Amino acid sequence: MVETLPVGRSQLQQQRLELKRWIVAFLSSHKTLLTVLWIAAFGSVFLWQRSIGGDGFSIFAKAGPGRPIPKMRPFSFNLTDFGGIGDGVADETAAFERAILTISKFGKRGGAQLNVPPGKWLTAPFNLTSHMTLFLAEDAEILGIQDEKRWPLMPPLPSYGQGRERKGARFGSLIHGQNLRDVVITGHNGTINGQGQSWWKKYRQKLLNNTRGPLVQIMWSSDIVISNITLRDSPFWTFHPYDCKNITVRNVTIMAPIFEAPNTDGIDPDSCEDMVIEDCYISVGDDAIAIKSGWDQYGIAYGRPSRNILIRNLIVRSMVSAGVSIGSEMSGGVSNVTVENILIWSSRRAVRIKTAVGRGGYVRDITYRNLTFDGARVGIVIKTDYNEHPDDDFDRKAFPIIRDISFTEIYGQGVRVPVRIHGSEDIPIRNVTFRDMSIGITYKKKHIFQCAYVEGRVIGTIFPAPCENLDRYDEEERLVLRSESQNVTDIDYDI
Repeated sequence: MVETLPVGRSQLQQQRLELKRWIVAFLSSHKTLLTVLWIAAFGSVFLWQRSIGGDGFSIFAKAGPGRPIPKMRPFSFNLTDFGGIGDGVADETAAFERAILTISKFGKRGGAQLNVPPGKWLTAPFNLTSHMTLFLAEDAEILGIQDEKRWPLMPPLPSYGQGRERKGARFGSLIHGQNLRDVVITGHNGTINGQGQSWWKKYRQKLLNNTRGPLVQIMWSSDIVISNITLRDSPFWTFHPYDCKNITVRNVTIMAPIFEAPNTDGIDPDSCEDMVIEDCYISVGDDAIAIKSGWDQYGIAYGRPSRNILIRNLIVRSMVSAGVSIGSEMSGGVSNVTVENILIWSSRRAVRIKTAVGRGGYVRDITYRNLTFDGARVGIVIKTDYNEHPDDDFDRKAFPIIRDISFTEIYGQGVRVPVRIHGSEDIPIRNVTFRDMSIGITYKKKHIFQCAYVEGRVIGTIFPAPCENLDRYDEEERLVLRSESQNVTDIDYDI
C-alpha cells in the first residue's frame, strides 16, 4: 500500500471514484488490457485447434533440448529402469506398476520420484502411491489406452449414488489414487493425454454401459500438487479431486476440443477443502472449472462440502458451458470460494452457479473479483432449475440456499446478456452485491440485466443498469433507493 497525506473522507472517496471511472474509460475506449489478454488466449489455442489429433500445442515455452530433470525426492528412478520403452506402441502398464510398487517402499524415507523421459508412453490406468513425485520430462507424453476393457470398473461415488452418466459402476481414471498423502505430479510441461476421441464417439452413439472415467482422479487424499504439465483429451472430467484436502494446481494447461468432446470439464473440485487453482490455461468441451459436492440425496447424506477454494490468474474458455461454475452437484454445500483475476473468452457463459430443487445444501460466501468477459454470450448466471437427478427418489422439499455472493470489478466486451439471476419462490437468491461493473454489450435492448426472486444491492454506478430487484447505494455505501420488487421476474431465455 502507498501512503498518502491525510485527506478528508469525502475527498478520498471522490478520488477513488475518479480513478475507477478513469480505469473503466481506459478499458472501454482503448481496450488495451482486453486486447492483450485476448491475443494471448487466442494465440495459445489457435494452432492447437488447427492440429487436433497431432502433437498439440502448449502455452508454456520449452526450455531447449536435454533439459535436466531435477531431483525432488531423496530417491529417483526412471521409467526405463523398469522396462519402459516409450515408442508409443509398446504397452507400458507393467513398467508403471513395477515402478510405483518400488516407490511405495520408500515412503518412510522421504518418498521417491518417477521420471518419465521424452517419448510416448502408452498405458492402461494405474494407481499412484503416497510420498511420490511423478515427473514428466519435456516431450514426454503418457497416452491412455483406448480399449475400454483395459479400464477398470469402480463403484459409484458415495455422494452420487449412481454413475454420473449411467446407473451402476463407473470407469476408473487413467491416473488414480486413493487414501494418499504427499503426491506431486509435475514436470517440464510433459503431457498426460487421455486419447478421449474414441470415448466421445461411443458416448454420442450410446455404446457405453458405464460412466466414462476421468483423466486424473485423486480420492480421500491430502497434500496434492499438480504443476507444470499439460492435460489433454480426457475421456470425461479432466482432473477430479474427490474429498481431498490441501490441493494445489498451478501452471497447468488443460485442453480438449471446444466442440464434440462432451463433459471434458477441466478441474472439478468435489467435496474438497483448502484448494488453490492458479496460473492455468483451460480450453475444454464443458466447464473449465466446476466446483461440486455431491448429487441430491446422496450428497446430502455424504455431507462433505467444498470450501476454502481460491481460483486466480486464469485464462479459460468454454463454448458449450461456462468458464467457472459452481454445481450443479452441490448437495454437500459450497462455501468460502474466491474467484479473481480471470479472463473468460469466447464462451457460452462466463461464471455460473447452477442448482435445482432436490439438491439441498447451500452456496454461500462466494466472491468474484476482477473478472474480464470477452465475447461471452451470458456473463453472470445463477440458475435454480438445473433438473438433472440420479433417480426419482430425490427430496422435492430439499431446497438449496444461495446467499452472500459478491461481484466486484467486472469488465467485458461483446457480451449479449451481462447478468441472468434466476431465483424462484422456493429458491430465492439472497444478499447479492454488485460493485464497479462495466460490460460492453452486443444486444442493445431491454432485459439484458435479468433477475427473478433476488435480493441484494448495487453500490455506485454500474453498466448496464441493474434490475429493479436490487437496492441502490452510493459509492460511500449509503442507501439511495430501497427495492420493493425482489420477487419481480424479468427472465428472457430467447435473448
